[in-house]
Amino acid sequence: MARPASGALNARAASGSESEARYSASNRGPFHIPSSAHTALERIRTVVVDDHEDIARVVAARIATLIRERNAAGKMAVLGLATGSTPIGVYRELIRLHRDEGLSFKRVVTFNLDEYFPMPADSIHSYHRFMWENLFSQVDIDAGNVHIPDGEMARESAESACAAYEAAIVDAGGIDLQLLGIGKTGHIGFNEPGSGANSRTRVVHLDNVTRRDAAADFFGEEFVPKEAVTMGVASILEAREIAILATGEHKSRIVQRAVEGEVNLEVAATFLQRHPNTTFYVDAAAGADLTRVATPWLLDEVVWTPELTLRAVVWLSQATGTAILKLTQHDYAEHRLSSLVARYGSPGAVNGEVFNILGAKIRGRSKLARGKRIVVFSPHPDDDVISMGGILHKLTVNENEIIVAYMTSGNIAV
Repeated sequence: MARPASGALNARAASGSESEARYSASNRGPFHIPSSAHTALERIRTVVVDDHEDIARVVAARIATLIRERNAAGKMAVLGLATGSTPIGVYRELIRLHRDEGLSFKRVVTFNLDEYFPMPADSIHSYHRFMWENLFSQVDIDAGNVHIPDGEMARESAESACAAYEAAIVDAGGIDLQLLGIGKTGHIGFNEPGSGANSRTRVVHLDNVTRRDAAADFFGEEFVPKEAVTMGVASILEAREIAILATGEHKSRIVQRAVEGEVNLEVAATFLQRHPNTTFYVDAAAGADLTRVATPWLLDEVVWTPELTLRAVVWLSQATGTAILKLTQHDYAEHRLSSLVARYGSPGAVNGEVFNILGAKIRGRSKLARGKRIVVFSPHPDDDVISMGGILHKLTVNENEIIVAYMTSGNIAV
């Protein structure tokens, strides 16, 4: 096969083959519904959507349907709720459904996952206050149907208070749908690494990673509580349905670990693999490390789009430790990329195409501004140099006036 002409990546993507048409059709809208082969490694049903707004709409719609179905059957709907930035979009959409479409919460009972301990209910950091500000005060829920772990209980009564919380869930008939987020360590609720599958509502010591992640909210890590009250893994797994959410690239590795890894005591979210009705909702960034997204060619045949071709060759170079122009037929074959070489006729053809595309991304001095005033925004001192030091040097040589604006709060370094 002859080497494709220059620009072949784009030309191939524009071809009207039936397989490419089917692929495009399957990816329209917020959902990507992959083939069973592409999800072969996934042990939790996972829905990848475009962004966090899609997650909010989909999950809120599921909750609304559940509430209406339970109420139509003459029953209360029992929800397990989470806090943090991830579910806020869901709560905003539920408020909209209440306001615009008449979704009622009068026959809804809620149980929150966790609360810092000790923590006054009226503190700006309390989950009690979070829930009332972000959901409960804006819908028609009965305050008597709201349950949040007590952050003000006496330590000596903690065990009995936690047992009472478990009993209240049972008395309500169990949780119909449990909403979860996931921490960087894979914690669900505050079930930190080491939490067992049989754990129940209890007081726990917070992991250093968890406290560090919360530092910005508390204006410094030293002010983050060292303990919390949380529903246990067993408590969570007893819910009839679980929806776990993740957004952002900083969650991509732990999402992949929770979905594709073995069940592990150090990653509480992996226990969700044992639940028969759990769905993981992730945006594109949080799902980026899933095998079906990151390296789909390892699972099944793929349609070689320009973006996927570029990504595959760069991945192969990194995986083998070999420069792009030196990748061989053996490298491609050993990493399930023979079909890519077949499209080009030889490794050299695809290597050269990708190398040229990457080279075109490097901007020489002649393509940069000259004699201008340039403002650079950086989150921390040194990030500007680390991330774009080369460009800054070229701009300086081109006699530009450069002003760096550091947008940092000194006490929390963000």
